[in-house]
Amino acid sequence: MRLEFLGAAHEVTGSCHYLQMGEVNLLVDCGMEQGPDLYVNQEIPVNAAEIDYVLITHAHIDHSGLLPLLYNHGFRGKIYATRATSELCNIMLKDSAHIQMFEAEWKNRKARRAGRPLVEPMYDMDDARGVLEHFIPCAYDEKIVICPEITIRFIDAGHLLGSSSIEVWGTEDDKTVKLVFSGDIGPGDRPLIRDPQYIEEADYVIMESTYGDRMRKHPPDYAVELAEVCRETFTRGGNLVIPAFSVGRTQEMLFFMRKIKTENLLPEFADFEVYIDSPLAVEATNIFHKNVEECFRDRALDLIRKGINPINFPGLKVAVSSDESKMINFIQKPIVIISASGMCEAGRIRHHLKHNLWRSDSTVLFVGYQVPGTLGNHLLGGAKEVRLFGETIEVKARIANLAGISGHADQEHLLRWVKAFGSTPKRIFVVHGQDNVCDEFADLVEKQTGVQALAPYSGDVYDLAANTCIARGSRERAAKKVKDARMVSNVFARLVAAGERLLAVIRKLEGRPNKELGKFADQINSLCDKWDQ
Repeated sequence: MRLEFLGAAHEVTGSCHYLQMGEVNLLVDCGMEQGPDLYVNQEIPVNAAEIDYVLITHAHIDHSGLLPLLYNHGFRGKIYATRATSELCNIMLKDSAHIQMFEAEWKNRKARRAGRPLVEPMYDMDDARGVLEHFIPCAYDEKIVICPEITIRFIDAGHLLGSSSIEVWGTEDDKTVKLVFSGDIGPGDRPLIRDPQYIEEADYVIMESTYGDRMRKHPPDYAVELAEVCRETFTRGGNLVIPAFSVGRTQEMLFFMRKIKTENLLPEFADFEVYIDSPLAVEATNIFHKNVEECFRDRALDLIRKGINPINFPGLKVAVSSDESKMINFIQKPIVIISASGMCEAGRIRHHLKHNLWRSDSTVLFVGYQVPGTLGNHLLGGAKEVRLFGETIEVKARIANLAGISGHADQEHLLRWVKAFGSTPKRIFVVHGQDNVCDEFADLVEKQTGVQALAPYSGDVYDLAANTCIARGSRERAAKKVKDARMVSNVFARLVAAGERLLAVIRKLEGRPNKELGKFADQINSLCDKWDQ
């Protein structure tokens, strides 16, 4: 009965936790790191083929993005997630594979000309499609027995459409412990989705701390603030460029834009146009429409029941094809451009930045968290010039931030969430936060709850039956990586993973009829003989 911390330990992205109950191996989240690595992360301690189950808190790539790589390395177990998360992963994992394949192709064109070794994407579209077949969509608030040792339940976390905290009851040697994985907790009072739900009992709590050091004032009227930014920019004759995550933040921006239109908050530019330039955002918006009843809050439901689409309005345009995207930059009147990625690390937003950053009449407005080391973070930090597509671009546009808008709970809301447990937990683990924030928030949680709280590092292992740490992970700082480090040749790694999967399959065959085992052994030996030659 052990819990090992792998990703998002003293870091904000790459969430992954390993849980072992008897012979059952389970992961909670399998996320990709975004931005620079701070600490060396421990690998999953068992072969991917030996992972029986994965539980996904929500669809963001820093919680789900390595699932195709897990599949590539031999995973063939079951993945449990809410219905909306399953649908969003269907588009987001394919999009992630497409981006990696495109980037690898682009890098290889340059490598061939320079005589350098070619690279392979971390995973491809076949891996994304393959792992998606293993998803099992689940409803909120329903206890699900996934095997005799493990029972789970998804509770709305209010962070993203379909996001959840996950209750896990694990049994080993007739002893049962309950763990709660917070996932990313929303701040509440979101325009579309419901508030986070509270959970009152747990033996162990694993909670995020992204904004564990921040306190927000009472949320302003974002539509009014957004209208003022539009007014200032349009008056100068420039474009308003909004880097926004395709899933969640884009739909909230549409909600506020609709409010600007319907309440006539910008009468001097009443007919302004808004362009969504992200095929992923268009698909995600369709998924929002499909999950209204289960995920939307009451006031959004009221609009829908009156026949009002809360994220549609006159002047809304979409660009799906690359030609439609390019044409946006030839429009001669001021417009709003909403494009991904939200941190400006990839995607079409980089083209719009190239065409607008040098313009003193344009505005780039950030509406979400920017991981340190990302282009978005550099721009918010006051960068005077940036490199885009091999070209140096001078930053003359106004760089602004819509303060307070976030999908993450601040310190007050995080404390409210964890205090709902009272004194029942044996220990609280604080993860998914910047290095110093994890430690500081863990100290605060312990003082305010009276429950022992700490911030584990990657590789720390806990015996849940004894409530003791049985192994310490590395505190080694990661070496500074070049931007393309994740694009390494993984063909040999895939071969090794295939061999490890074969061993995992063999171990599961113990007890089968000798005739079947002998036939399988002959097939393996025949294959080995072929390659030995």
